[in-house]
Amino acid sequence: MRTFGILEAHADCLTFLSDEPISFTITVTSDEGENDEIAEATLKFTYVEKYPDEPPEWEIFSRENLEDADEEEILTLLQQQAEENLGMVMIFTLVTAVQEKLNEMVDQIKNRREEEKMRQEREAEEAEKVTFQGTVVNIENFLAWKARFELEVAEIRQKRQKDEEQAGKLKLTGKQLFETDHNLDTSDIQFLEEAGNNVEVDESLFQDIEDLDLDEDDPDFDPLDMGSDED
Repeated sequence: MRTFGILEAHADCLTFLSDEPISFTITVTSDEGENDEIAEATLKFTYVEKYPDEPPEWEIFSRENLEDADEEEILTLLQQQAEENLGMVMIFTLVTAVQEKLNEMVDQIKNRREEEKMRQEREAEEAEKVTFQGTVVNIENFLAWKARFELEVAEIRQKRQKDEEQAGKLKLTGKQLFETDHNLDTSDIQFLEEAGNNVEVDESLFQDIEDLDLDEDDPDFDPLDMGSDED
């Protein structure tokens, strides 16, 4: 087959899939990068009836260390190279162009990894700053904090005032209670009205009251000293 002469350098990576139409895969690997990175793409080619006057069909069969954007770049490169080489056997040219592109991508892989590492380090530093510095104060969050603080202070003052008022009521004297609670003014009358005829009086306490010799006109008269004369 004519493909053998063209792809001798890649024969160990070549796998034939069919003879009619001719279809095969070839694995293209980049040179190793500084840290032994490689990029790899396995390309599938299928000859069309009018090849090489028309380009072969192709697709990326598999890939390694390549992103979707890298794959799109390779497909675009294949299209450009095929158009430039119409009428000539072009598989070797296409494969060589892809390998050169993979070599470039290895360097891009290294750069991407370094950029990713730097990004992660920056994010870690920012997170550490936030941990030690706290939230940056601006007008909006300061006013929000001030409103919450004033509300909390007002609630504390109201509770303290309520507690003090409650404690003050518990410490009032009988006179203070009488002065502040006007319901006590009529409590005795109300009690008597409610008791009615149920109030019992011991009449024997008053039987001898008329026999007492009470001189109420005497300026030295003192009911409390009534018993002292008997002594």
